[in-house]
Amino acid sequence: MSWLNRFRRQRQRVVVVGLDGAPYSLVRALLAAGRLPHLQALLREGSLARMDSVHPVVSSTAWASFMTGRNPGGHGIYGFVDCHPGSYRTFIPTAKNLAGLPIWDVLGAEGKRVVVINVPVTYPPRPVNGVLVSCFLTPDLSKATYPAALADKLREMGYRIDMDPWPAKRSHELLLEDFHLTLHKRAEALFYLMEQEDWDYLQVHVMETDRLQHFMWDQYEQPDSRYHAEFLACYAEVDQLLGRIRAQLDESTTLVIVSDHGFARIRTEIYVNRWLVEAGWLRFSKQPPDSLQDIEAGAKAFCLDPGRIYLHLRGRYPNGSVEPGAEAEQLRAALERDLLEMRDPASGERVVERILRKEDIYSGERLAEAPDLVLLPRDGFHLKGEVNRDRVAAASALVGMHTFGDALLYISGREISKPNPTIVDVMPTILDIMGVPVPSGVDGTLAARVAVRS
Repeated sequence: MSWLNRFRRQRQRVVVVGLDGAPYSLVRALLAAGRLPHLQALLREGSLARMDSVHPVVSSTAWASFMTGRNPGGHGIYGFVDCHPGSYRTFIPTAKNLAGLPIWDVLGAEGKRVVVINVPVTYPPRPVNGVLVSCFLTPDLSKATYPAALADKLREMGYRIDMDPWPAKRSHELLLEDFHLTLHKRAEALFYLMEQEDWDYLQVHVMETDRLQHFMWDQYEQPDSRYHAEFLACYAEVDQLLGRIRAQLDESTTLVIVSDHGFARIRTEIYVNRWLVEAGWLRFSKQPPDSLQDIEAGAKAFCLDPGRIYLHLRGRYPNGSVEPGAEAEQLRAALERDLLEMRDPASGERVVERILRKEDIYSGERLAEAPDLVLLPRDGFHLKGEVNRDRVAAASALVGMHTFGDALLYISGREISKPNPTIVDVMPTILDIMGVPVPSGVDGTLAARVAVRS
């Protein structure tokens, strides 16, 4: 045994595998059917629990909560798209917009070395005590790594930042080919860095499961569908990856597997801004509008993906017409009542299950940036914030949508003690396993601490 491997065996280390969008219910069903033998073996070494996500149920928001242990009011990532302060111009939040320390920065400050691969909201890559390969937001592999020189090695290996969604919209065959190739290259990079780097904490993120389910969830739900077997084969490949990872770990290394949300079938997409226009809450200077910059002064509210409602407040937006305070609260209450009556034009069914107010679900230094209301749709209704639609509902290439209460958490060698863990609990739990103090400002609790199995 090399001196490096002997040294590694003396430390408490953690490996985290992120399975984006892998539902607890799906995994349990596949386990019961005997289709995930490696994960089944892992269950004899640890525990698996259902876990809640965050609102809104968006991968960038959820993984920001994972890495910081904070709710969105603390870390400031509310979705894939947001508005620049005091403006209607939209942008894609990245690591530059993240408040709070990610877990790898906390560990690095304690002298722990990290390897981080493909976790959402890690672009642009920031310096870490180790190496970092950033996520699907990265425009080019040359901009994906810290240290920068690692990009040359990944390019030589044929590493893929993400699957390409455009071929997936045209062909299931192309999607499946892309899934297997991208996952294979991700695994190749993982095992290379696992072997070459000295690390205490290693995290790899499988985004491919989320992509698969957005375009092929119906193939899973329908056993007689053409690509049902191919869908299951994708999960079998992920299971094999888990087995290969487990084979590399020693008794001093804890394996954590975590997903950020569940999935459900999309029945129809609901374009909330179009509904707001038809209901009289939103006005644009031209039809169809090009963007939010066409909002008129008389507008009272607008929507950003996925179901984030913002009051058009005076002082917050250039044409804002709603006075903060009593007027805003009266309008918000009236808007809630109207939104709860939003109906699918085809079926007449109610679209919104519940509405959450920002002060009831968010807290922290970035609360002022939060949406005023968050709509929780009934399963099957996919809420969208596009502004240039001429109808309230329509179909799209996507067949799968995110759900809140069906994420999963697995920890080896431990018993998950919290009855209803949430994704913000994972970060402090890992720090506790590694003996590192939890920093101030973390919302996740050590009630999620795990007890060693007897």
